[in-house]
Amino acid sequence: MIRFFSKYKTFAIVLFILSAVIVTVIYSILKPKEKLPIYQPDMVNAELVDTTVQYVRKYHKIADFELVNQNGDTVTQEFYRDKIYIADFFFTTCLTICPIMTGHMLEIQEEIKDDPEVFLLSHTVFPVADSVPVLKKYALEKGVIDSKWNLVTGEKRDIYDLARKSYLASKSDGDGGPYDVIHTENFVLVDKSARIRGFYDGTNAEAIADLMKDLEILKEEYR
Repeated sequence: MIRFFSKYKTFAIVLFILSAVIVTVIYSILKPKEKLPIYQPDMVNAELVDTTVQYVRKYHKIADFELVNQNGDTVTQEFYRDKIYIADFFFTTCLTICPIMTGHMLEIQEEIKDDPEVFLLSHTVFPVADSVPVLKKYALEKGVIDSKWNLVTGEKRDIYDLARKSYLASKSDGDGGPYDVIHTENFVLVDKSARIRGFYDGTNAEAIADLMKDLEILKEEYR
């Protein structure tokens, strides 16, 4: 018996390895491909969503917009057509959460700077102060890469509507008027069809790590 096992030892090892490889391949083929949810307004905390869209259950997309970036160029949804992007809301003189969020955006920029699929979009929530020259100065100080990251300003009401009705990300209960301030730490992951695929705490390093993992999952959908 010992001689028998000794004689076929190599064969048994090879058979075991081959079986393991076959099982792994079959598992990989049959394993469902990981996919991110497509967020609809009724899936999000009602405090973050405008009442006009709170009960929408399907087909939600980021609305068309027309804003101006740090270079004075008009930026519309067309720029982000067939691109993945990460959006947030900030203002240049913020001394609380914004510096942390900008720091994390800079880290993301470093990761995606050579990736033709992924871009960044930051909306100022204080457009009366954040003019184009102010945004440009901020961009230069922070090391923003113009080709990858748009810092945009525009009409306050338009930005407010985007935050509440499109990105489902604002905690403000105001109406976009002169005394209303949109405030949110959320980073929003948007796919190539302008659909929301994830929300992340822009002040939390672990959440940013989750964002980067989800970004790879999302990119895999297009391969």
